[in-house]
Amino acid sequence: MFDKIKDALSKFARLGVADKAAIDDLVRDLQRSLIQADVDVSLVFKLSKSIKEKALDEKVPKGLTRREHIVNIVYEELVVFLGEEKPKIELKKQKIMLVGLFGSGKTTTTSKLAKFFIKKGLSCGMISCDTWRPAAYEQLKQTAIKLNIDVYGDAKQKDPVKIVKDGLKQFESKEIIIVDSAGRSALDSELAEEIKNIDEVLNADEKLLVLSGDIGQAAKKQAEEFNNLVGLTGVIVTKMDSTAKGGGVLSACHAAGINTKFLGTGEKPDDFEIYDPVRFVSRLLGMGDLEGLLEKAKEAFNPEKAEELMKGEFNLEIFYSQIESMKSMGSLSKIMDMLPLGGAKLPKEMMDVQEGKMNQWRIMIDSMTVAERKNPDILNSSRIERIASGAGVKESELKELLKQFNMMKKMMKKMKGGKGLKRGPMANMMKNFKGLPGM
Repeated sequence: MFDKIKDALSKFARLGVADKAAIDDLVRDLQRSLIQADVDVSLVFKLSKSIKEKALDEKVPKGLTRREHIVNIVYEELVVFLGEEKPKIELKKQKIMLVGLFGSGKTTTTSKLAKFFIKKGLSCGMISCDTWRPAAYEQLKQTAIKLNIDVYGDAKQKDPVKIVKDGLKQFESKEIIIVDSAGRSALDSELAEEIKNIDEVLNADEKLLVLSGDIGQAAKKQAEEFNNLVGLTGVIVTKMDSTAKGGGVLSACHAAGINTKFLGTGEKPDDFEIYDPVRFVSRLLGMGDLEGLLEKAKEAFNPEKAEELMKGEFNLEIFYSQIESMKSMGSLSKIMDMLPLGGAKLPKEMMDVQEGKMNQWRIMIDSMTVAERKNPDILNSSRIERIASGAGVKESELKELLKQFNMMKKMMKKMKGGKGLKRGPMANMMKNFKGLPGM
């Protein structure tokens, strides 16, 4: 859906005249894109009617061309269509219950949501009470070990209410408690009773429905059913990176009067974000999301640590930490999507190659001794041969890493201005970075 809308606007922008015929073509292209994304037809025609009327009737503001004004109308209407307002996420002590059907990604989302709150400085515990799917607790436990998150479950206990009660006692001191409830292929009477019983014991502050982004307008029926059952406080939409029907889900939830709070945008634990319709549509239309990029950078890079590292000699340990920080921000393609025009639309193949190189560099540096990482100047031919063999790479690939490192080292020296961080461009950059909201 999103690529097709972007293509429709690009086609419109290339036209010589933004007349009625061009507007009609644009509206038809938008309708086609939305219907193919399984958006409810009545919603599509309501949206396209509003866009067309405003494009034809509104006076063009000073400083804008007619074409720019029409693109802005599309932008504003899509924001309203997909949710309008960014949800407020409370960073305080609370209990959260996740509900949803089989295949929605509920268990994976439980750990992603827990990591989100932990990154915000809150202690978190997860409770697995899905007694219908034996692998659910084991799946959550394995993820919890990897992410260092506390989890409670009981594979032998068949009463989900008892599991929740015991989990609440264990996590009494936790600020955030997230309960992963059972799913079914449909919301039958048995699942409904189970969720209501859990809710009575849990008394959740947040009741979030997890929906897969590939179900399209069917999301509305699910959202209404679960809302009638427990009174939902929001929705989490998963698999937004791998489906063309995500817009159908977002618009369906908005039409049902239930706010989307988070999006799952990939398989990694950090592929999870607060849903902000304004920023989402900006990325959708190729306008970028610089605010979101700055937030990711804030989470990935510690300015105090960077300043401390920069006081010393730039070495391969520091170079390694930079690679790790970049990796924690997400894939290069996602970072590029947050830049205006998608980072000038660099080919995906090029970004994949660069990501592969960065992963390879980490393996090479891991194969070095501490002395070699701290002082790369001691890397003679025999050491290079040993490291390349240990990392399973060619000597030429290791030499390419060292070449990139030396280029970075020279750049760092220039940024420091030869006088540390007290003056010069690097000092200013650190000062500005610390001045960002939340730093």
